[in-house]
Amino acid sequence: MARPDQQKRNEDSDMLERLVGINRVAKTVKGGRRMAFAALMVVGDGRGRVGYGKGKAREVPDAIRKATEDAKRNMIRVPLREARTLHHDVKGRYGAGKVLLRSAPQGTGIIAGGPMRAVFEALGVQDIVAKAIGSTNPYSMVNATFAALKTMQSPRQVASRRNKKVNDIIANREGGQSSGAADTADADQAA
Repeated sequence: MARPDQQKRNEDSDMLERLVGINRVAKTVKGGRRMAFAALMVVGDGRGRVGYGKGKAREVPDAIRKATEDAKRNMIRVPLREARTLHHDVKGRYGAGKVLLRSAPQGTGIIAGGPMRAVFEALGVQDIVAKAIGSTNPYSMVNATFAALKTMQSPRQVASRRNKKVNDIIANREGGQSSGAADTADADQAA
């Protein structure tokens, strides 16, 4: 049986495939129990595209193959900041699984639990801080992570929606952080 954290690179399509988990499932029939395996896979190109899929079969390799094909069919594009982290903090929820994803400065690395780590490595994120709140079921965590990633917006998308320039959006993002520091410096000088 394969390890849950198994990783392999598919040479022909240059996709990073991560096996998140394998479960042995049983169906009770007239003659006894019929065993099968369910696999959860995450597939990404390491440059902003990622997908996940589930597959079930009587043998482990067949289940992994089905899950990989399902993941490649359900890929999404996620805008990344400087091709290494997220543009903004975001929360995601799926059932009882909740996740909090925070962008991080360069050099932080991937600080996340198992199933979320697989998603970020396949996505190509290098710096992120993520926290799982609630259920730690791998299926719920992966679904909640994808729910959060689907709401991610780049400054270009926000600017086009608001009919503004990208520089205005970025200046507001950076200005909001530095203006608070300027206010406290002014208050210290006044006192």
